[in-house]
Amino acid sequence: MEKRYETVFILTPVLSDEQAKEAAKKLKKTITDLGGKIVNEENWGLRKLAYPIQKKTTGFYHLLEFAGEGQEIVANLEVAYKRDERILRFLTVALDKHAVKYADKRKGLVAEGKTKKKEATAS
Repeated sequence: MEKRYETVFILTPVLSDEQAKEAAKKLKKTITDLGGKIVNEENWGLRKLAYPIQKKTTGFYHLLEFAGEGQEIVANLEVAYKRDERILRFLTVALDKHAVKYADKRKGLVAEGKTKKKEATAS
């Protein structure tokens, strides 16, 4: 059974926009190579960090939501994060059914389904 995951990583601010996009593309390829499927991607851009990391106060935030089977995909992805010197921090979490519903709602998928249900009950 496929499980949904969400991973957020922070790239070093010394990268150009193009280099940051290339780093995110490489990590997406890592997920797909491991048998995962990208569900959603959000680039949050350059943001201020809550506290300095490696003497840096800003970083490029990126979120990837993906589906995959087994813990190996997460373990291998986190090894890739640790090997990449451009990544300051990362966090990967497994989404439970409520988090999946919230993530879908945030993307507008559930909202469309609710309007169809309301229309069906109204007629």
